Amino acid sequence: MRSGFVRALSSALALGLGSAALAAQQPLTLRQAIDQALGRNPEVAAAHAGEQDAAAAARLARTPLLPRLNFTEDISRGNDPVYVFGTRLRQGLFTQADFGIDSLNHPTPIGDFVTRFNGSWLAFDSFKTEKQIHGADLAKKSSVSSAKAVNQEIVLNVVKAYEQVLYAEREVEVARHEEQTAEALLTSVDQHVKAGLAVESDLMSAQVNLAARKEDRIAAQGGLEVAWAQLRMAMGVEHLQPSQLAPIEPHVFPQTPLEQELAQAAKARPDLTALHQAQQAQAEAVGAARSDFGPRISAYGNWEEDRPTFAGPGGNNWVAGVQLNLDILPVGKREQLARAKAAKQQIDAQRTLAEQQVRLEVSQAHIALQTAALSVDTARAATAQAAEGLRIVRNRYNAGLATITDLLRAEDAERQSQANYWRAVYGNATAYAELLYATGTLTPDAAEGLQ
Repeated sequence: MRSGFVRALSSALALGLGSAALAAQQPLTLRQAIDQALGRNPEVAAAHAGEQDAAAAARLARTPLLPRLNFTEDISRGNDPVYVFGTRLRQGLFTQADFGIDSLNHPTPIGDFVTRFNGSWLAFDSFKTEKQIHGADLAKKSSVSSAKAVNQEIVLNVVKAYEQVLYAEREVEVARHEEQTAEALLTSVDQHVKAGLAVESDLMSAQVNLAARKEDRIAAQGGLEVAWAQLRMAMGVEHLQPSQLAPIEPHVFPQTPLEQELAQAAKARPDLTALHQAQQAQAEAVGAARSDFGPRISAYGNWEEDRPTFAGPGGNNWVAGVQLNLDILPVGKREQLARAKAAKQQIDAQRTLAEQQVRLEVSQAHIALQTAALSVDTARAATAQAAEGLRIVRNRYNAGLATITDLLRAEDAERQSQANYWRAVYGNATAYAELLYATGTLTPDAAEGLQ
């Protein structure tokens, strides 16, 4: 029975370890990298904090509409004649004896325990508060749009870094293959030299070629480490270990007319939307600065209880009123209005510049995608031609009809064609991602279509 239990436990452990190993071998997909970046990148946290700040500012802008109520508990003692006279009146303890000349001039010290409630309410401020509330709401929307722009930029950075790792891995594979080929070539040339079919200079050329291929492999491995560091940075993680990535295969991405892409960008770019909303918010700030020249009407009230002791009896009184305030020398308000107008002009210029920049980015991305798509086709054909050329030259060299220089030149061409092909493949995917970003449509779902 014990042996059966042990076998069952062993099977369970083996199954669990096998599942864990299988899970560990699962490649990191582009979508997973993007999701981790959007959850961990510090830029996302900063953008979220900006949203919270704007939301708090919007709530703060509404507080002037609410009444204000304060509570005060005051304890005092003194023999100042005016203080004593007024305190006795407020406490309701004034007597005939307090009219004595000596009592008025040299009163006995008296204490006062005061409980006070006072409040105020802004009834009208020439619509300044309403304009500030509207402006704060627009600023809140602008912060949300800015956060969307940050998210799209992070997605683009992850796509670029992810594809750079894939390309660096391809370079390492090519470099290792070329190093192995160079080793095989060195062995073959050495055999030819020993058989009298090649000269010593051919052997030296093969040795130099092998050394160069080793340097290429070392450089490619260093480039791969740098690419992983860039991916960690884009994802906002510190301890992402190099692992297998899900490959991005060659795609034929859809292409649309440039004018349609420009119209899409004008409508969908979150940074343009944020600037437009900020522009509207600043217009409201100018209106609020103008309203500040108008009259303000507020109501106020005060209730107070004065006692000679903390818990003893005393008197109470209240005052209520309405106040009209009009600044007849608004020098400072004129300067505030001038600053608000200058800020409005600045953001108007920023929006115009941003629109021009977006048009340029869309045009560049449109042309880059067209060029990248053509490059893939050209590189694919060049790779096949270079491979066939290398095969022919290698056969000719083995037959003694070509020199080692011809063979090395053919190998360089084949190696360069492979590098160009994968650069074109990943460059095509990057170009499409940059076009989506330029048009404001680079969402995680859209980026997932690259893989």
